Amino acid sequence: MARRILIGIAGGSGSGKTLVARTILRELGSDRVVVIDQDSYYKDLDDIPHLDRDSRNFDHPDAFDADLLKRHVRDLLEGHAVEQPIYDYAQHRRLAETRTIGDHVVIVLEGILIFVDPELRAMMDIKLFVDADPDVRFIRRLKRDLVERGRSIDSIIRQYEESVRPMHLQFVDPTKRYADLIIPEGGHNRVAIDVLKTMIRELLRERGVETVAAG
Repeated sequence: MARRILIGIAGGSGSGKTLVARTILRELGSDRVVVIDQDSYYKDLDDIPHLDRDSRNFDHPDAFDADLLKRHVRDLLEGHAVEQPIYDYAQHRRLAETRTIGDHVVIVLEGILIFVDPELRAMMDIKLFVDADPDVRFIRRLKRDLVERGRSIDSIIRQYEESVRPMHLQFVDPTKRYADLIIPEGGHNRVAIDVLKTMIRELLRERGVETVAAG
């Protein structure tokens, strides 16, 4: 089989990366597409006292297990299954169980810092940067962390001020220059999504893979 296709979706926290990834998954089909979340590859902090975990900088490139992520991406591109870590955001540690990911034609990797590593960027066939205004990103993050991750408002604001915003300015936003396509409004931008689908179908045709029906 021809080499699989890797699509990288970067952007700030709360920019709408996940919606873009889910839109690709829905419109191209889950039998062809798998979504990999960089957040699953946070380093395991199980050996660090629980009270010290909240103070760690989770928006710095060093917070991620880059070697494991790159190894898994290579394996998936070669058609091999991987055991993806499952990260517990409340406890800041990896769970004992893993998620088995098998062979798919299109692999979508999404995360705030996936464009930082040149080796990882070089594996990508298409690089997208999802852009959104800072206030929109903060509100989305606030809602998500309150509902999905059980955080307090004070802790969310403190983390945003101390690490999320400065790390976005230092590491995330500068990687916009590596993008093949910048998508304002994320998955709600139908023109950008349609352009992306056309790009994917062209790659599939080039590699001799049957094209997917229009979504």
